[in-house]
Amino acid sequence: MHGAAPCRIMGAMSANPEAALPIRLNVDDSDSPSDVVDALFLGRFATGEQPYSHSKSIDRVKPGATLLPPSAKVLRAARDDDRGAVLAEGEGWTLLVSRWTRGADVTVTAVTSDLAEKVLEQATHDAQDEPEPQPENVTMGFWYVSPRRGPHRTTRQIAAGTWDEVRSNYTAPVADAMDRLMKVTPDDIAGRLLLLHGPPGTGKTSALRTLARSWRDWCQVDCVLDPERLFNDVGYLMDIAIGEDDGSAKERWRLLLLEDCDELIRGEAKHTAGQALSRLLNLTDGLLGQGRNVLVGVTTNEDLERLHPAVVRPGRCMARIEVGSLTRAEAVDWLGGEVHGLEEAVGRDGATLAELYALRRGSGPASVPAQHEGSDAGLYL
Repeated sequence: MHGAAPCRIMGAMSANPEAALPIRLNVDDSDSPSDVVDALFLGRFATGEQPYSHSKSIDRVKPGATLLPPSAKVLRAARDDDRGAVLAEGEGWTLLVSRWTRGADVTVTAVTSDLAEKVLEQATHDAQDEPEPQPENVTMGFWYVSPRRGPHRTTRQIAAGTWDEVRSNYTAPVADAMDRLMKVTPDDIAGRLLLLHGPPGTGKTSALRTLARSWRDWCQVDCVLDPERLFNDVGYLMDIAIGEDDGSAKERWRLLLLEDCDELIRGEAKHTAGQALSRLLNLTDGLLGQGRNVLVGVTTNEDLERLHPAVVRPGRCMARIEVGSLTRAEAVDWLGGEVHGLEEAVGRDGATLAELYALRRGSGPASVPAQHEGSDAGLYL
């Protein structure tokens, strides 16, 4: 229970762990009512009265689900700004429900392992809320370290176009390279690292969403929201390397997406990022990656010449694609006459995808460069 009020175990240890009790609960003004509920839940497990425990996490709880089994008696209930906690009991068991915005952790202690498992099943049966899948959506996982719960994965339905629908967003050499990548199957994999590099606003993230849709029959795609922490936290890295599947066959591959990892893979990374680069490479083709069907996708704004040679060496990358701007002719064709005065609207050197979307919305040429850092740029990076 993360964030629980501190407990101090009094007494000397012996062959029976309960001989070290009683437990003293220290509470101060930094503890919330939910922290106290967490701590109270541990009592019967700590004394050995209920020595068995089972737990389950639910990413999205159905509206109205109480997560309590029949005949449960509620002992405590607390609600804080960002979470809630319910302590309940029944004959021979105790249950704790820790809830946050959409999900929950449910833990049961009981006098027998079978009883704990049975009560947990009753409490969580049909509680997972699964949105109706849409043909244009793809399920993506998102990993992050929670202050309360440690490494955690949640899932979302992400809208993604087909490759045929978005192919015109990319200049011809990039589109040709993407053609091959979209058709990759497990039998085609040679190299575990996918590298997309190029200026901001050129469509790297959009390409990855479409890739997730193209590969969804054989590959689970997870985005790491805090990649700067991943390779500096061995416990976090091991959790992700071991993985958490989405309920499909164990033979499925996983693609871990690390966006904007310039510091991790540029030429001086060995000096600035310590062991982080070594661990990344170990995950792709070292001992850590052995026996695991894991691919790593990295996006960066760096030029290819500035990337670390160990990252781009032959055999390591399954694909290495520089995503650039559309040429002037391609940009004018992309706009399709939607903007008045196309000759003046598109520069001599062409335009990025973010700039073209700005022009389509009616923004003047003078406002286009600001899109690189604006709120809309992230849709097309």
